[in-house]
Order: sequence, then structure tokens, then C-alpha cells
Amino acid sequence: MNLEEYKGVFVFAQQVDNEISGIALELIGKGKDLAKDLDTEVTAVLIGSGVKGLADELAAYGADRVIVVDDPELKDYRTEPYTHALASVINEYKPEIMLIGATAIGRDLGPRVSARVATGLTADCTQLEIGDFPMVAREGQEQKHNQLLMTRPAFGGNTIATIACPDNRPQMATVRPGVMKKIARIDGAKAVVEEYNPGFTPNNKYVEILDIVKSVTDTVDIMDAKILVSGGRGMGAPENFKMLEDLAKVLGGEVSCSRAVVDAGWKPKDLQVGQTGKTVRPQVYFAVGISGAIQHVAGMEESDLIVAINKDETAPIFDVADYGIVGDALKIVPQLTEALKKAIAENN
Repeated sequence: MNLEEYKGVFVFAQQVDNEISGIALELIGKGKDLAKDLDTEVTAVLIGSGVKGLADELAAYGADRVIVVDDPELKDYRTEPYTHALASVINEYKPEIMLIGATAIGRDLGPRVSARVATGLTADCTQLEIGDFPMVAREGQEQKHNQLLMTRPAFGGNTIATIACPDNRPQMATVRPGVMKKIARIDGAKAVVEEYNPGFTPNNKYVEILDIVKSVTDTVDIMDAKILVSGGRGMGAPENFKMLEDLAKVLGGEVSCSRAVVDAGWKPKDLQVGQTGKTVRPQVYFAVGISGAIQHVAGMEESDLIVAINKDETAPIFDVADYGIVGDALKIVPQLTEALKKAIAENN
């Protein structure tokens, strides 16, 4: 493999029902940063049926080029035709870096594509940067420059690993939604659009979709919330989350939780914040009864304003909080809720 042949940062632009997924725009934003360090461009790979019209949306969020693979076989996501499409693009265009969202689709697609093009894949990354590998020079080992350093939680989130793929291309990573920031929309931006179709011949790997049933849930996506009231094991019992719901209601926010709460069966996984949950960036984040383990902090430290309530004054959560209240959350939260209700009523 001639590594010099591989150039550019490519992003799988996931779309569902002809609507670009947010993670695709986030990865294009991060791709711009990586491309700047490598003095190259960002290419979005758009796969589907009748999707060419989405190219302008990708350009508005930073894509310099859009490769469109459009075919009736790609109307709905199926493992084999999508794997064939993306692997063919990689073999044809030879990107140096290939980024995929760590969604249900991306987690299915990424490993299969990496196996087909014979390269490595680092899954569920929380950080990407260009640097040297090994990160610290070692005697007798060549230090390679301009490598993609991919950071992800390992061993159940108990440690953080930084991984590189120095000997194969492309360097592939799946990235969790909400970790990266999309750039501000640039209205009127245009990208070079190239159409590419490797041809699709159905075989015994092609799954036939008989019906698609879309589930309806009452659960709000905490990644979209501007105010989050998050509870930990310090809440003492699942019924005590009612006071967090009351506080969130007053503020027009949503309730989320720590991993310990999910592990205890108090709240569903969809509400979990942290490395093994969701990464959030609300305007205000209340951490109530949460100690502040590194795994949780990694999922909320980019919040604009962090308010911590904990009876342990040495809790690590206070190290990242903008405001901290030391005391019993079960007493403080109801008082805070009533005070806010009064203040809002007076202002109205």
C-alpha cells in the first residue's frame, strides 16, 4: 500500500428519508479542522436514491466536494449495498481519512467497510486530532507525523485510549453524535458535485425489506435540550427524580441522568449523559447528586453553564462547575424550584 496515494478527509453523509442526519454535519465541521492541519479538502460521500438535491446542504456546512452515489438499490439502508457503495468510493478516490457517525447505521456500516478495504477502524471516538505517532518518540521506532489520533473510552469507560492507524489507509473512525460541533451555516455555499455509481448486482447478501415500522416515543432527545437537569445516584431513589422533573418544567428543560442511574434501572439509557451515553452541550446543565467521574464529565463539560449540587464538597463535579451548592439535594432542589417559580412570576 502506497500511503502517499491517499489524500483528503472524507465523511459519510448519513441521510434517512432524504434528510441529512445531524452527525454528518458535525463530522464535516470536524473534518474542516483536520483538513486544515493536513492542507487538504473535505469530501462528503452521499449515498441513497434521489439524494443529489441534498448536496447544497452539505456544502452549506463546509463540504468542499460531494460524491453522490445514487441508485434505486440504496433507497433504504441495507448493509450490503451501502457497504459496496462506500467501499467502492474509498477504492476509487483513496481518502486519507474516512469518518462515519457512530449511529445505528454507522456502527453497522463502518466495520464492514473497513474489513472490505483492509484497514483499521476505531469505534465510538470522542476526540480526533492530527499529531505524531507514537505520541512520545521512542528509541528504535520511527515517529510518523500527521497521523489521525483517535481517542475513545475503553474497558467499559474506565480508561481513555488514543489509537492510530499508521500503516494502513484510510484511517477510519466512527464518532459519537454530539461530540463534534457543526460550523455555522454558510448560505449560498457551493461544493463540487461528482456522481459515481459502481453498479449494484443483488446477491444472497442483499436483504429484502418487507416493511418499515417507525416507532413513536415520548422521550425527548436530550442532545437537543437547551437546559438539562441531570440526576445521579445521590438522588437516593427513583421517585426522587420527580423533583428534578419539577425543576426542569419550571425552566423549560429536560431531565437526564448519569450512568449509575441507568445501571440501577431508575431511568432509560436514552437519558444517560457521559462517555457511554450521550454527549450534550446545553446552555445550562444542572448536575444534581452527581459526583463528577471523568466518564460523566466528558459528556457534559462543553455546556455553557454548569451548576452542581452535591453534599460532598470534595466531589470532582465542582472542578468543572461554574456554580456549586454544597448540601442535601433533596432539600435544595425543591427550594430552588420554588424560588425560580416566584422569580419568574414576578418578572411576568
